[in-house]
Parts: sequence; C-alpha cells; structure tokens
Amino acid sequence: MRNRVQVPLPPPFSQIPRHPILYSDPSPIHSLPALSHQCTGSRASTPAHAHSQPGPRISIFAKREDQGASLACAGNKYRKLEYIVPDILSSSPAYHYHESHPTHQPLPGPATILVTEGALQSNHTVQVAALARKLGLKALVLLNRDTGGGYKSTPSPETFLQVGNPQINRLLGAEIRMYDAHDPEATDAQPVLDELRLSGHRPYWIPGGASRHPLGGLGYARAAFEIVTQENEIQLGGSGRFDYVFVSCGSGSTVAGLVAGFKLLEKMQLCVGNDLTVHAGFPAPRQIIGILNSPTRPREWHEERVLRFARKAGKLIGLSDVNKEITMEDVHLDDQFVGKGYGVIDDETRKAMSTLAEIEAVILDPVYTAKVAAGMIHWARTEAMDRYAQQHGLQEVNVLFIHTGGQAVLPAYFDQNLMRSTESG
Repeated sequence: MRNRVQVPLPPPFSQIPRHPILYSDPSPIHSLPALSHQCTGSRASTPAHAHSQPGPRISIFAKREDQGASLACAGNKYRKLEYIVPDILSSSPAYHYHESHPTHQPLPGPATILVTEGALQSNHTVQVAALARKLGLKALVLLNRDTGGGYKSTPSPETFLQVGNPQINRLLGAEIRMYDAHDPEATDAQPVLDELRLSGHRPYWIPGGASRHPLGGLGYARAAFEIVTQENEIQLGGSGRFDYVFVSCGSGSTVAGLVAGFKLLEKMQLCVGNDLTVHAGFPAPRQIIGILNSPTRPREWHEERVLRFARKAGKLIGLSDVNKEITMEDVHLDDQFVGKGYGVIDDETRKAMSTLAEIEAVILDPVYTAKVAAGMIHWARTEAMDRYAQQHGLQEVNVLFIHTGGQAVLPAYFDQNLMRSTESG
C-alpha cells in the first residue's frame, strides 16, 4: 500500500485549477538495489576509475509514473493534462487553439472533442484519448508515419500500424487519421479544427506531448514538490535527497516543469515534512538531466525550448523574475543516447532494456525510458558523480529515474530483437 502523502504548494501555484487524473497518492518511488550495486561496483573497473580512490555509493530509485493513474497506459502525460482539463471543461475554454493560429477568442461553450497529434506509436495520443472518454468527450488523433524512424525501420510496417498504441486508440473509440510528412496536417492541424467547427463541434487542440500548451509545464513543476515530500518519507542516505534526477526529454515540458518546480523550491529554501518551513542550510541545486530521445534536432535547439518552457511554467507558479531565476545553466540535456532515430532500437537501448528487466524486473519501452536508463547508467559509471560527491562531501549519491511509461508500444517491436546484443555484453 502506498503512503498517503500530501503535496503542499505555495501560492500562487496552489491557486491554479487542477483536475485530478492521477491517484490521490503520489506515484510510487522504489529502490533499484541490484542496479545500484551493479553501477557502484562496476565503476572500479572502468579506465576512469582504475587508479583512483573508491567513489561514492550510487543509490538508484525509480519514480513510477507508469503506475500513477487508473486510465489507459498510465504515464507522464496524465500529469500534464491535469492542469489543462479545467480549461477544457470551462464554459469558454481559452487555450483551445492551434499554436500556429493563436486566437484570443474562447470557445462558445465547453469542448466537445479533444484533438491531438503524435508519432504512430505515441503514448500521448492514447492518454488524451483515454481522458476524452473519461470526460465524456470524443477524441481525434493525428498520427504521423514519418515522425522518427520506428515505422521506417520495422520489417513489418503494416503490423506497426495496427498494434501497440494505435490498437489502444481504437479500443478507446478515438478517430484516427494517419498522414505522411507531405500532408498538410504534418505542419498545421488548423484545417482539421476548422472542419470540426463547421460540423458543429467545439474542438480543443492539445499539441504533441502537451508541451506547447500554455499550461503544459505545470504538472511536472508540481511533481518536483511531490518528489520532495516523498524524499522525507523514504529517509534517504547521503544528502537526504535525490542529487540527480534523470528523465526523458522529447517535446520538452516534462524536464522543463521539473526545472521550474525545483527552482521554486530552491528559491524558497524549503524543507518539506508535514508542512512547508524554511530551512537555512538548503543544499546545492539538484542535477536535473534530460536524456534526449531523438537526433532530429540538435541539442542546442532542445535546450532553448526547455528553457522557454521552464520560464513559462516558473512565471505561473510564482517565480518573480524568471529570466534571471531560470537560466541556461539550469538546463542539462544529454544527446549521447539519441541513437539513429526516434523509436529506432540500437545496442544501448537493448542493453538497458535487458538490464532493467533481468536484474530488477522493471520493463522499459524502447522509445523513451530505455534511452533514459542507458544514459543514467552511463552517468553512474563516470567521474561526474564522483566529482559531485567530492564537492559536497558525500559518501552516497542518490539518483532518481523517472519512469514515464510507454510499455504499450512493445507489441509494435515484436519482430525486432529487444534483447541485449552480443557485442554490447
């Protein structure tokens, strides 16, 4: 049974409307002892550590966002959607528009259909479709065959179109429209929204990953406060908190929300127990590491995007001067594990999936979480965490892996070898 943990938020953050989709108690955090032992022990055998003093103990934990809600295919998008639902259900939704056609005209009544976009195996589209059914609304999802390389690299493209998340979208009763890069919907869904309006609907547009939505970063800003309350319950060693937090960076607002939330906590110098109180000796800033999952854009493009999203969320939750309080120094993205394409499996992805399954019985997905795990394991075996521990006088470094879900895509990869390659060990 999960511990009941209240998540106290300061105003104005606490005053922002939120519609609960997640369970009333936080998504669980549990230790990964076998992986922790493996990462701690293996460091001595790497060239970087061969002639150095023993490094700190690495203690790895997982926050299970894939177990955070009762709706279909639970994952990180439900947390983002919680702050969007109040606008969807309002008598005159304000943020319903497509980002390329901004309008200040609210809908003339509550939304009747949710419209969103994504890659063929998009987790986000499933979570939007599930939310729509739960709210008694219709759902239309636009799926792009050319996003990433999963569809192009599979030996069974027709199966890839049918199983996994597209199958679940159909079970949820969502209307699915598939298109290619040359189709108009690939860059502008406004004609689809216009079509729906002409047919009598009041469509509400939710951009891919909900990141470009004005409220898209709030869910993971709240998650930062949630993580801090759970730290107090877990009674961590070392610094008593998570020194490193690893999470996927795709559309950007998950890592951006965490940056904004932890920045507000840092500014307030909070120590969270049963209440919010001032702590004079608040430790050094946490290392929030976003692992990029696609090589489509350069790292610098993603960094600018995350910074923009973090500042937008920071302004809403109460940071007074976001341009000074959140800077590029707060954005840490790693592009070493993007592989050959979005949704394309490589040896590092296979190895991470096999490792977590074999030693911890934790199932990852090949698009997001396996790449995050690969990056996290790499960081745990390099000198970066040694330097962090030495700088702050720590014998133990606490690491949090945010598992954002996505396992429903596995059937689409049934014809590809998901086991670790013989070359990578």
